Amino acid sequence: MNILLTGGAGFIGSNLLKAFVSDDRITLVRVIDNFSTGFRENIQAFLDHPKFQLLEGDITDYPTCEKAMRGIDLLSHQAALGSVPRSIADPVNTNANNVTGTINLFTAAKNAGVKRIVYAASSSTYGDSPSLPKVEDVIGKPLSPYAVSKYVMELYADVFAKTYDMQFIGLRYFNVFGPQQSPKGAYAAVIPLFMEAVLRHQAPTINGDGSYSRDFTYVDNVVDANLKALFTENPEAVNQVYNIAFGSSTTLLSLFEMIRTIAGSDLQPHFGPFRQGDIPHSLANIDKARSLLGYEPNISVAEGLKLAYDGLRPL
Repeated sequence: MNILLTGGAGFIGSNLLKAFVSDDRITLVRVIDNFSTGFRENIQAFLDHPKFQLLEGDITDYPTCEKAMRGIDLLSHQAALGSVPRSIADPVNTNANNVTGTINLFTAAKNAGVKRIVYAASSSTYGDSPSLPKVEDVIGKPLSPYAVSKYVMELYADVFAKTYDMQFIGLRYFNVFGPQQSPKGAYAAVIPLFMEAVLRHQAPTINGDGSYSRDFTYVDNVVDANLKALFTENPEAVNQVYNIAFGSSTTLLSLFEMIRTIAGSDLQPHFGPFRQGDIPHSLANIDKARSLLGYEPNISVAEGLKLAYDGLRPL
């Protein structure tokens, strides 16, 4: 199988790239990335790999998507302009990358005869739904432009599947963390920010009072879910959306305490205002992914934090 991996220089994309080039079922991994949020060093080790091809380009340009799709059997769509705060500050670019870019790829895949697409959906789709744990068919109204854009991806996938006889599998990621996740920039994720602060012996800032909770998920669990989705032979598993998480929640304050313990630090955090668009709590029910995909997260939050921290030292 030849696979197109969008956003392969990003955090999750580069972890998928490592798995794809090692998988005997995959003969070619073509990465498309515009390096707006991805990093060239994330793919540096693969540049001379016989399975690897790089196409530097932007998925908002349809001819580029058509070029990227030539000779492709499977699409792993990870490219997106992430971050709730960024989407609130810049909804136009969020929509262009996440909505226009996605429909460009889906259309190019249809025209190229690509039959299966696995795409990165988001737990932000649950919006203002208060129910916990989150179950795939119970969602609320989105709370940010980013959440709207990720939900629109699901809607387009459903329509393309029904209209063009294609197979789509959406994976709603819940707060993924691990190697290659950058602490840089205004919209960096909380775990690498906390870890970098501890390594620099600088107290981090927690948004709110630390009581907000998330279902943090180590990236190797997400990679395994993607491989299972790409190659599942279960006909009931396709044209579905799945929660991909660990299935337990951790407060931000508890998260920092775990990182502080791993680092042997006595730092105390600062507390700032709650972030606009943030949901208070997130916890996934992963029974559907277990049942239909055979997904089983094997690395816990504590184990993942230790792996991620060890990979960062020394700063």
